[in-house]
Amino acid sequence: MSDNRTEMLNQIRAIEFMAVELNLYLDTHPNDQRALNEYNYYTRQLMGAKNEYERRYGPLSNFGGSFSRYPWQWIEEPWPWQQDIIPD
Repeated sequence: MSDNRTEMLNQIRAIEFMAVELNLYLDTHPNDQRALNEYNYYTRQLMGAKNEYERRYGPLSNFGGSFSRYPWQWIEEPWPWQQDIIPD
């Protein structure tokens, strides 16, 4: 797997972590405007990063969240979870 592809997936994971953490925080602090602004910021970043990854390398999920070019791309390997997370 190319270094750039791995780097993009790691970036998506990091942004997604921030969005999840802020989501959990907002569940208990719904009136924290700063946290909500940060959540929306990271959500926009995540959407953009996922769109760019999928444009370059294909879908990140197999149904409901990603379009596919022709031919059906989901069967192409490696799938996002089949890559090494730890750099060489």
